[in-house]
Parts: sequence; C-alpha cells; structure tokens
Amino acid sequence: MRTLKYTFWQDGDFFIGYMNDYPDYQTQGYSKEELLENIKDLLSDIESGKVPFIRKFGEMVVAP
Repeated sequence: MRTLKYTFWQDGDFFIGYMNDYPDYQTQGYSKEELLENIKDLLSDIESGKVPFIRKFGEMVVAP
C-alpha cells in the first residue's frame, strides 16, 4: 500500500484532477469516487508504459 498525492477541483458537473507527480495528465469523473478510480487507472497505464514520454520531477544537490 502506498500514498498518492493528487489535486482536484469541481467544474460544473465534473470533478477534474491529476496526480501531483504527473500534472500533465488530467482525468475527470461525475463524482469524486469516479475521479479517484480514473486516477488509479491512469496511474496503472503510466506505470505499465502505455503512456509514452512521461515527464518526471527530479532533485539534485549542487555544491557552491
């Protein structure tokens, strides 16, 4: 089990959101529960390699 951070909002009848690690890939649902299922499906597609050219964040330490 792991924790996944996501951002969401409601726009009219839809809940729209994305995983904070993958902000370029939004999904939507008619309810928050449907949105969360769609986010899980999207994560599965990303991790399986079905979605090409995934942008990722990195961090590095640079000496002065």
